Amino acid sequence: MEFTDKTFTCLDCNQDFTFTAGEQEFYAKKGFQNEPKRCPDCRANKKREKKAPRAGSKQLFSVVCADCGQETKVPFEPRQGKPVFCRDCYDAKRV
Repeated sequence: MEFTDKTFTCLDCNQDFTFTAGEQEFYAKKGFQNEPKRCPDCRANKKREKKAPRAGSKQLFSVVCADCGQETKVPFEPRQGKPVFCRDCYDAKRV
């Protein structure tokens, strides 16, 4: 199968970018069905956003573990009357 360069408009920044024949061949070898909708820069930014938690998006709450009494932080607001465990005690209970 022969590939030729294609030009697309990025979904995010509206700039034109080239989907090269080499990239198309790579996509075909990997079995990717869809052509890219974002330019390489916007794709990289999107990946970075997914990997890095947004600043302030996870508020941590200080609690005392119901089993060992160790102070720890959890990503949810504890409810009155519900036990909260540190990572080690929680993992031990799951097994």
